[in-house]
Amino acid sequence: MNAGIVILILKIAVIAVTVLWLGSLIALALGKTRLHGRINIVFFALTLVALFGLEVIARVIGPPGLFDDYLGLHDARLAMRIHLGFSVPSAVLLFAMLFTGLKHKRKVHIAMGLAFSVLWIGTFITGVFFLPHELPW
Repeated sequence: MNAGIVILILKIAVIAVTVLWLGSLIALALGKTRLHGRINIVFFALTLVALFGLEVIARVIGPPGLFDDYLGLHDARLAMRIHLGFSVPSAVLLFAMLFTGLKHKRKVHIAMGLAFSVLWIGTFITGVFFLPHELPW
């Protein structure tokens, strides 16, 4: 498994779940809170699958240092650290948001949603535009 291909797959996943996230916000703006919640459950599940998939590839399937060597070759270690500065807190916040949304703790959920939005925008920008990738052809 090539680190550049893995990063490309993750970029596609980030774009796909971002479309879901935007759909969720549109549903919320239209007053369809139930649809907002359903979309967010799918968003959560797909994001969790991507995170676990990345960890399995990086720690189990791929060779040791798979991403370290690749990021060093492309001088992108700083870009990855910045990306992780957005993506790790957003992943942690995602769990809390799912819980508060399902428990109808509206005020806390909205506050976390605003923080998550800032973190997710940072995750999207740094992940899609700053990290290097390779096309399979």
